[in-house]
Amino acid sequence: MEKEIAIEVKNLCKTYKLYEHNSDRLREVLHLTRRPRHKEHHALYDVSFDIHTGETVGIIGTNGSGKSTILKIITGVLNPTAGEVHVNGHISASLELGAGFNMEYTGLENIYLNGTMIGFSEKEIDAKLDDILAFAEIGDFVHQPVKTYSSGMFVRLAFALAINIEPEILIVDEALSVGDVFFQAKCYHKFEEFKEQGKTILFVSHDMSSIAKYCDRVILLEKGKKLGEGAPKAMLDIYKQVLVGQYEAPAEVVQEALEKTPENIEDVEALEYGSGKAQITEVFVTDPEGRRINAVMKGNACTVHMRVEIRQDVPAPIFALSFKDVKGTEITGTNTMFEKAFLEPCKAGEKKEITFTQQVDLQGGEYLLSFGVTGYEGDDFTVYHRLYDALQLTVVSEKNTVGFYDMNSRITVRDI
Repeated sequence: MEKEIAIEVKNLCKTYKLYEHNSDRLREVLHLTRRPRHKEHHALYDVSFDIHTGETVGIIGTNGSGKSTILKIITGVLNPTAGEVHVNGHISASLELGAGFNMEYTGLENIYLNGTMIGFSEKEIDAKLDDILAFAEIGDFVHQPVKTYSSGMFVRLAFALAINIEPEILIVDEALSVGDVFFQAKCYHKFEEFKEQGKTILFVSHDMSSIAKYCDRVILLEKGKKLGEGAPKAMLDIYKQVLVGQYEAPAEVVQEALEKTPENIEDVEALEYGSGKAQITEVFVTDPEGRRINAVMKGNACTVHMRVEIRQDVPAPIFALSFKDVKGTEITGTNTMFEKAFLEPCKAGEKKEITFTQQVDLQGGEYLLSFGVTGYEGDDFTVYHRLYDALQLTVVSEKNTVGFYDMNSRITVRDI
């Protein structure tokens, strides 16, 4: 049985008129000119998607892709030029946190002001006040004007209000990028609670690890258009290509592959792109005796090999390795620039073998290894060849701890 639709976006467009001079706007309004004096900018163009009740959906895209614009239309802050939005449920939104706050009012006064603006009575806000203040952790500053707050305090209060009013739909727009690490951890824990409660979350962020970890589905926008939607890992792979100007295939070509989140690591396919000035020709893993392997015991050493053929002269190639889980979460990685291991130009025809040797302290499980050859040509970052999810490595463990890797702690307990 298909879940109920919480948010329906149909053929949404938002167009702005841009004028070179303020006088042009006036002349056009007063019909003092026969030709248009403006240029049209399509912040959104014919965007459609559905979000079902209980889903956590991410929206990603480069700056100017229309992410914040679409959230403002969904929450009623902006009106669309064309198209429709239907929302089924009570929304709490943290768009540009604290945008509705009166800077002269105290934090407490703003809680009541914003609470009543989104439909709560004073009695209902009274009942939620302790939870809001406990989450915000700003102490007696709640009685001071918010114009005296630090940016961290401001974010804490605004997000505490947004997340503690028991919304059916929570919309978050880069809200957590300002708070400290402890506050972010608390917010993400709240996300987990909301997901367990079956609430709907719409999440915009540039943090690809958070998108991969928390989202059931991802929508990718680029220059006001929907480039695609589907499983987080697949959409993040395309987004990485967009970021370096390497994405060319139309969304329809890959859409079928994006519909399904891989349940098994064997279902994950490698993704590659680049300018072709260098080519990764072979990748493999060996044990300390030099034997090729695809599994390693946690705590043992292994070496990851990458063989590269230089096709054209490159000024200073950077060779990179990273580990991801099957959902696409970046676990760890490094490159020759970070390690200061190789900072030399390469000539066409040269062949290089790059090895990364380390002790494996990752938790037991399945991991995907990705490789890259990049570099700077002048001030421009260039991708020569990237090969995502090229190898599978199984880590076998007799003892797993919390998180992604083992801290190898030595623990003692004594009477005092």
